Amino acid sequence: MATISDVAALAGVSTATVSRALNGKATVDPGLAARVRKAAGELGYQPNGPARNLRRQEAAVVALIISDVENPFFTAIARGVEDVAHEVGYSVVLCNSDESAGKESRYIDIAIQERVAGVILSPTGTTSSVQKLVARGTAFVAVDRPLPQQDSDVVLVDTRLAARQATEHLIAQGYDRIGCLTGPAGVRTADDRLAGYRDALKAGKRKSSTKLVRRTEYKAAGAHRAALELMNTDEPPDALLVANSAMAVGVLQALRELGTRPGRDVGIVAFDDAPWAELVDPPLSVVAQPAYEIGTVAARLLLARITDGSRPSTTTTLGARLIERESSHRH
Repeated sequence: MATISDVAALAGVSTATVSRALNGKATVDPGLAARVRKAAGELGYQPNGPARNLRRQEAAVVALIISDVENPFFTAIARGVEDVAHEVGYSVVLCNSDESAGKESRYIDIAIQERVAGVILSPTGTTSSVQKLVARGTAFVAVDRPLPQQDSDVVLVDTRLAARQATEHLIAQGYDRIGCLTGPAGVRTADDRLAGYRDALKAGKRKSSTKLVRRTEYKAAGAHRAALELMNTDEPPDALLVANSAMAVGVLQALRELGTRPGRDVGIVAFDDAPWAELVDPPLSVVAQPAYEIGTVAARLLLARITDGSRPSTTTTLGARLIERESSHRH
């Protein structure tokens, strides 16, 4: 049976480096860690997992709690987290909160019970469940939204600016009555996208009307109902800013039912560049957020936090980019 010394000799490193690499320590160079894992695999070396976890009092596992596993934005974040975690020997457990504070709290309880090394979460907006992580001393990082009144590492996108730029694009294309379909009140990204939309209207000297705004869950069904409601008013919008790709599906379905064509009859820009966005007719203009990068940055921050819990908290704000396609250009 191969020993840790055999792995160290084959990899050309010390036994201490082998131990740190196989325990997923962030202080090990990724290249060295990969070499160690390769040597361990060739020799068939398996560390004593239960004994190792008893010594460390934690498992080499990261819990990722996202709000909607069906949303390509969050699955891309998950991929980024998994790729970085895998490089240093961590496994990732994926949890879906469905924007429910109750589900989020239950998953955090499970993460604590299972002694995971750390948690990455897109918070529902409450801090009570996260306080349990603080009390337990479990490392955590917030993504997509900050935690209110809670000092933590967080990775965000400047979504308010992105919404403003998308709305300014619609104004520049000559649309007059621009509506906004956004997520639930109190969800930071939904609030920010609505604020950015209003920023653009104000800068463009356009009146902001609540009649042109609808708030619903970040799902296709809610957006479908809201779009039908908006488009059936006496003065329907001639363009729409849509807050995510799941909602965009509902909007496009509603427009098809009404015989209204994107671009020709109503301009559309939606958040997130879903894989299907270029394939619909006409191709969908989008605000592309760096979802995979959010995941990789968050995972690296979490690994650093696991290694050194006393380091100062950081806020990383990434940019988004508008991709103009035919759905936002008059034909």
